[in-house]
Amino acid sequence: MSIDQIASEALRLSPDNRAMLAQALWESLEAPYLVADMSDDEAIVLAKRRDKEIENGEIEPLSHTQLMAKLRNAC
Repeated sequence: MSIDQIASEALRLSPDNRAMLAQALWESLEAPYLVADMSDDEAIVLAKRRDKEIENGEIEPLSHTQLMAKLRNAC
C-alpha cells in the first residue's frame, strides 16, 4: 500500500482516531526526525534563530507539499 493510499484511508477516520494515529506515528520516529536531547529552552532559541533566518532571506522555508515530497523521495 502506498503512502497516498494510507493517507486517504487515514483521512476517513474520525478526528479523535486521526489524532491517536498521528501520535502513534510521531512517537515511532527516531533521529534525525526527533531532537530528544534538546531542552525546551534550546528548542526555543533554535526556533527564533530559524525564524530570523527566514525573515532575513538567508533561507527559504519549504511548503508542506515540498516537505512531504522530499520525505517521500527519501524513502
